[in-house]
Amino acid sequence: MLNVTRLLCGIKQPMDALRYGRGSGAPQTASERKPVVVWNVSRTCNLRCLHCYSDSEARKYPGELTHEQGSALLEDLSGFGVPAVLLSGGEPLSRRDTFELARYGRSLGLKFTLSTNGTLISLPMAERIREIGFAYVGISIDGIGATNDRFRGVSGAYDRAVRGIRNCKAVGQKVGLRLTLTPATIADLDAIFDFIEAEDIDRACFYHLVPTGRGRDAAGLSHAETRAAVDTIFRRTQAFARSGRPREILTVDNHADGPYLYLALLREDPQRSADALSALSWNGGGVNSTGVGIADVDTQGNVHPDQFLQSITLGNVKQRRFSQIWTDESNKTLAALRNGTQHLHGRCAACRFLSQCGGNFRARALNLTGDLFASDPGCYLNDDEISLKA
Repeated sequence: MLNVTRLLCGIKQPMDALRYGRGSGAPQTASERKPVVVWNVSRTCNLRCLHCYSDSEARKYPGELTHEQGSALLEDLSGFGVPAVLLSGGEPLSRRDTFELARYGRSLGLKFTLSTNGTLISLPMAERIREIGFAYVGISIDGIGATNDRFRGVSGAYDRAVRGIRNCKAVGQKVGLRLTLTPATIADLDAIFDFIEAEDIDRACFYHLVPTGRGRDAAGLSHAETRAAVDTIFRRTQAFARSGRPREILTVDNHADGPYLYLALLREDPQRSADALSALSWNGGGVNSTGVGIADVDTQGNVHPDQFLQSITLGNVKQRRFSQIWTDESNKTLAALRNGTQHLHGRCAACRFLSQCGGNFRARALNLTGDLFASDPGCYLNDDEISLKA
């Protein structure tokens, strides 16, 4: 996850200590971080999005963690000292006891964020979310109006999501957008930024598509389209900063964004480019993300290196505590991911930005090439930029 506002505009952000080792409470190194845990509390969903990594539908799925098992998981995560738990799905609000579990987790000192399509958030529900103490609610929108509805498979989904955003804001709950970069969304990208400004939204995360679940069949971007989309994100983020009303803008799941941002700063603001490069080097990109700074527990209790690598299972919390699974030094897959730069080959292995990008995103490499340590096909930097001969 790249904080564009922090690195491109030089504006301090809430999670600088965890992401870039800046500020009080920062771990000694990024590799020492406890993981942010994504918990897919339910696979059930009221929408049918084209890019859904869990391939969810509006039906019940057997075998999901019970309330008691979920409570035990939260107790373990609290004792292990994870920095945050992200409740996701499917649609997490389709599970009847999601708020009960979150309330219990808050009593244990856990920090929660909610990843939702927003269509179920009525005003009373928004008040309940705020009262429980969710640090942040991320609502997914993929385009404006009919563009979003086609992508999400249900007519009216956009209007209901917008209502959910407004209900959160009405009760004082911090809320932001989550978007996936696809041909549909990049066509609406400037309109999405206009929406962020008009609705006075504080935070937006732009996710690069990862081809897993139904996302395997979703249309991706060419490298040229990706560069153009990232350029737009940079341009609009800088415009927010210049206006005196900066917003927290992040890109996710393509660690090449970091070197690309550095190269842009090198041209535009060489003095600040050194600070950005230092922050990116501390963070380490992909090598300190999947299997280190991020983890996933799916609906069945299976533990994965991240939510997009559900083809790799490290253990199950029904049999062993998450903390035991995550610290099992005999697990060869975890060990390889945590020393990932030693196993990379191809362009990634020879790239001059390896220390900042960390080999980019392993889930995309595996899902597109069949090789966990192949070069990530999602890297859009050219050979000159990474110091390789054409």
